[in-house]
Formats: sequence, structure tokens, C-alpha cells
Amino acid sequence: MVQSKPIRLGVLGSGKGSNMVAIAEQCASGALPASIAIVLSDVPQAGILGRARDFGIPARFISPGAYRTKLDETAEQEFVRALQEAEVDFVVLAGFMRIIKADFLKHFWQRVINIHPSLLPSFPGLEAWKQALDYGVKVTGCTVHLVDHGIDTGPILGQQTVPVLDEDTPETLHARIQEAERQLYPAVLRRLALQQVRILGRKSFAAPL
Repeated sequence: MVQSKPIRLGVLGSGKGSNMVAIAEQCASGALPASIAIVLSDVPQAGILGRARDFGIPARFISPGAYRTKLDETAEQEFVRALQEAEVDFVVLAGFMRIIKADFLKHFWQRVINIHPSLLPSFPGLEAWKQALDYGVKVTGCTVHLVDHGIDTGPILGQQTVPVLDEDTPETLHARIQEAERQLYPAVLRRLALQQVRILGRKSFAAPL
């Protein structure tokens, strides 16, 4: 069997970068046949930038512009240019707190990946763990999906369940979901790297995790 060429990832994040670290560790160990080519952030002092540099990964801040929830046109073009110059195969969103718009997606169609802290399509949007707790479900989890033009609506690539305990608070539930995310994200990226995922319309078909 011919080994697939390692894929190149561009990671976008706004926070501490725990998912990026989980992915970078799997890349370094060889478990994930990939490399992180660049890390970009819309927050100048975001922890993800420092964590990336600890791994020797090029990392930079790009000003997002005047908007609060999305990139302005100039910023969007700069993000796209940086990713293209790094020759990334996939764009990995790791706590990136900006809406990805159509102009960005057209450059990386079906190559932008996100992780969401619920079992989509349940509880899309912000603070999904609080939504789950308020609703009273007994099981929630996390979902890796492709990004499309909707909010948390793209084809699902993988999911992992997390039980909701009677004594859970939003903080304790969120922490356990984050632990599951750090397991699921590299596992799904590995399947993509090994070309074990097919996308047909809004559905994905993949080998078992």
C-alpha cells in the first residue's frame, strides 16, 4: 500500500490553542500523517500563537478589521493569502471566533474544518454546552464538520459522545467536552490525511475511527 503524502494544515484560532496542541502532538508522533504549516490568529496576544511557536510552527496575528464577528474584506484577503502561501491542504478552525464567509470558502471549498461542542445538528451556535445543560439532555458531545455557508451546518465528519452528569455545571461539562475534542479532532484529520473520507452532497462517508 502506498503511503499518502503528509497533508499540510493551516490552523486558525482565537484562544489558548488546546486543540492545535493536540493536533501538533499527533503530527510530531507520526500518528497523524500531517504537518501544521502555519497558525493564524485574529487576536494579537492569543495563547495559540505562543503554543505554535513552542512547536516551531510559523505563527502570526492578522488584524481582523472593524467587525466584531467576522473578518473585513482586507483581513479576509490577508488570511487567504497567508494560507495559500503556506500551501495548505486543509484549513482547521480551532476556536476561531469569526464567521467564515463565502468569499473565504470559495478558495478552500470543502477544505475548511471546524469542531463544535455538541452533537450537531443539536445545539448549534454559541455556548452549546450551556444549551445542552439547560435543555436537560443526558448525552452531548462534540462534532467535527466541514464548514459551509450556514452556521454549524456542514457535512459531519465525526462525533464523540460525552455524558451529562447530574452534578454537572457549565464549566465541568465544557471541560469534559474539550477533552473529547482533543481526541476526536486529530482522529478525524487522520482519516482525511489517509483519504478515508468521501463527501457526497451534505453527507460524509468514512472508515470507522
